[in-house]
Amino acid sequence: MSFPQRRLRRLRRTPALRRIVAETRLTTDDLIAPLFVREGITEPQPIASLPGVVQHTRESLRKEVAELAALGVPGVILFGVPATKDADGSGAWDPEGIVQVALRDLRDEVGDDLVLIADLCVDEYTDHGHCGVLDDHGDVDNDATLDLYARAAVAQANAGADITAPSGMMDGQVLAIREALDDGGFDQVAILAYAAKYASALYGPFRDAVDVTIAGGGDRRGYQQDVRNAREAMEEIRLDVGEGADLIMVKPALPYLDILTRARAELDIPLAAYHVSGEYAMVQAAAERGWIDGPAVALEQITAIKRAGADLILTYFARNLAEVLGS
Repeated sequence: MSFPQRRLRRLRRTPALRRIVAETRLTTDDLIAPLFVREGITEPQPIASLPGVVQHTRESLRKEVAELAALGVPGVILFGVPATKDADGSGAWDPEGIVQVALRDLRDEVGDDLVLIADLCVDEYTDHGHCGVLDDHGDVDNDATLDLYARAAVAQANAGADITAPSGMMDGQVLAIREALDDGGFDQVAILAYAAKYASALYGPFRDAVDVTIAGGGDRRGYQQDVRNAREAMEEIRLDVGEGADLIMVKPALPYLDILTRARAELDIPLAAYHVSGEYAMVQAAAERGWIDGPAVALEQITAIKRAGADLILTYFARNLAEVLGS
């Protein structure tokens, strides 16, 4: 056996040796917890396709966020499930909309001890399930939607969001939001852009969680990115950075580690990745059947995302991992 081979083997011999030469270190500081809050319920509602995840009441959300903060999780991202929907998704900017109310609750609960991120889209609030307002032909009207996003961003900032996270993939959304925030006196509120968001088949459980069905059996391939393309993703990322994004996201995470690595090599701003509902659900389903060691696979997957270059990882495993990493 050659000298380099013996060296590599020697440094793998014990857990302590492996620990001191580890190249990637996952910590609780890397984790962001996605949370759902539903209007008009009195008890948390389990989400069947996301085992262990619930639609929270306002009160259970406050309790969960306080416990996450105590575990050292540095931030959460909120998704709202309204009691009623309309064609424009007006609940997204209503001061009494569920996310705005929840943001005020959480700001009172945790102050500045935890970063509050608000997903910014209208699909949870529209009766047609698309990420924008529709034109007379039933297509998403990109430019008209930008005005709605701007209103939602100001509403979220006014309610206490530290970061607003536009996920609708409308062209020009970051610039429209940045201008609205600055004009509204919220120049300190940051933008986390879902810059490389793919038209993935891995979002199904999330749509269960937010009660979204796209009208007419349609899809979002006209405005989300083609799963076959990488150069397109980098172009979208550059555009969002140029429009003023403070942080960039790649979504989903594991099938697009190549995009994460390319973005990390090119960008110096913080890079986020979303380990999405389908990625989480597959691990949970296989673990429930005894086919894999679920916690070990979760740790391996999230570590791989960190190794690929992510600074922030949005994952439904955030609480479980924080309990393990902090022990």
